[in-house]
Amino acid sequence: MHKSEARKLIEQARTAWEAEEWQRAADLYEQVLAQFPDERPSAEWWYDAALAHKFLRNWEKARDLGREAAARAPRGEGDPAFWNLGIAATILRDWATARDAWTGFGIGLPDGEGEIAGRFGAACVRLDTDGEREVVWIERLCPTRGRVVNVPVTGGRRYGEIVVHDGEPKGERVYNGTTFPVFDELTLFEASALPTLEVTVGAGEAADLEALLALFTEHGFGAEPASAVRVLCACCSEGTHQQERDVRAGAQAVSLAAPEHEARRLLERWAGETAIGRSWSGLEQVG
Repeated sequence: MHKSEARKLIEQARTAWEAEEWQRAADLYEQVLAQFPDERPSAEWWYDAALAHKFLRNWEKARDLGREAAARAPRGEGDPAFWNLGIAATILRDWATARDAWTGFGIGLPDGEGEIAGRFGAACVRLDTDGEREVVWIERLCPTRGRVVNVPVTGGRRYGEIVVHDGEPKGERVYNGTTFPVFDELTLFEASALPTLEVTVGAGEAADLEALLALFTEHGFGAEPASAVRVLCACCSEGTHQQERDVRAGAQAVSLAAPEHEARRLLERWAGETAIGRSWSGLEQVG
């Protein structure tokens, strides 16, 4: 292949990229890279080819081409080639590559080998399952994985599952004066064994409902009152929103994440702690 032909293929690849024809763009870049892997602009071509496969959710190709892109990028300077490589390697559970990618990006990791299980703070993730979208809170275990700490209302999603999220924030949530990013989900990494239940509770005071939520949390389970769920359009969801946990007195549905027998036991304990003001009924599994 002559360089003149390579230039034409690169132009075609960029045209395909602008049209979001990711497979065609990747194929064209790879044709050129097979002959010219180390030209001055080749780092950009490797990066775009890897990114196209990320968009296609072809994680093995995204990792393999991403390795080439990262090998031509400066380490420790936040180059996105390392971030995309870290995502692909994480999804493939290639922990050695993932650790090297995060370090190459400039992120400090917990010491050790294998799966990364650190404390990277709280964030939000926009779950996406068959077109249904829901923003939930997560505890970040690494730069791209987090454990869901809400009880999702989206069918098929569960408290405690681990998700992989993208690196570019798409919205913000402000809670107690602190701003947290909202990331888009890329894939479900690990399912949760905890079923989702729904129960109707009566709380004489807001403090009674707070006590129920705290009781489930103390036992490693989840509880989410219907009053805490807000519905936003897709456009508004990607904006900045003040986040508050609206806990009200009265009767309302509460979503629970716990084995049914444990949920029943804790509900009985909660209701029995006061003579009046606390009740529950209609416990059933919904997910």
